[in-house]
Parts: sequence; structure tokens; C-alpha cells
Amino acid sequence: MAHSSILSRTPPSAVTATTILTSQLVVETRGKGFVDLTAEIEKFLAETKAREGAVTLFIRHTSASLTIQENADPSVLVDLQTALSRLAPENAGWTHETEGADDMPAHIKTMLTSASLQIPVLNGEMVLGTWQAIYLIEHRARPHRREVVVRFIGQAK
Repeated sequence: MAHSSILSRTPPSAVTATTILTSQLVVETRGKGFVDLTAEIEKFLAETKAREGAVTLFIRHTSASLTIQENADPSVLVDLQTALSRLAPENAGWTHETEGADDMPAHIKTMLTSASLQIPVLNGEMVLGTWQAIYLIEHRARPHRREVVVRFIGQAK
């Protein structure tokens, strides 16, 4: 049986992308867990005077990743970490163990999440939902130095 829904859409807006601004964000992680990057990306957009377009983030690693997730209840991040550990456990007989028991699971977790994100920017701000934040997820047990390329494409003020 078909379920009917009510849909609505705003009219499209058009801008000419005249600006490409790029920065590299270096994140020193403390080991497994989530690092909230939202405020730093907001700061980048403010400094570059971004107005309308899109901001893209790309992590230059295969054992850490990016995601957009809830920022209101910290237990969400704990449960997400638990889920990822269940999907790709350590010591599961992986062939690739040269860099330690947590390396191959880290690669799998990165494959399950994202190496890249793109977020629309309107009026100089990302149009994230009320409870959304941008996170780097460190999948390795020990601290690492991670690099994230941040690029705004669109119109600046």
C-alpha cells in the first residue's frame, strides 16, 4: 500500500561560483573517538567571508574518517563507536596486521563512513540541522596527526 506524503520545496537560487578557498586543518587526535570539527569549519567560513556555495572536507587518511552526526547527546557517539567496533572487531583473523591489530579494522571503519563530506553554505553559514555536527573519527588506538583539506566553492562577500 502506498503511503502519501506532503512535499514542498523552496524555489532554486542561483549564484555564480567565483571563489575557491582552501585550507588544511591539522588535528592531533588522542586515540579512538570523535573530534568535533564544526566550530573550526565555521571559523574558516567566517575568515574567508564565504556567502553562498558549498564547503567540502576531505581527510587524507585511510584509518580515520569524517561523518555528520548528532551533537546533543554524547551517548550517541559512544553507541556509534560500539557499533563500528562490532562491525570491524580487532583480532578477527585479518591478514593485514603489519601496523597492529587495530589497523585493518580502522580501514574497514573508514570504508563504512566517509573520507569526504560536502555541506551547503547559505548566508555564510553551513545549513546543518539543529542537532548535527561534523566529526573526525579516529579509528586507531594511539594518537595520530590527521590532515583534513577544507575547501569552499561559491561566492564570498
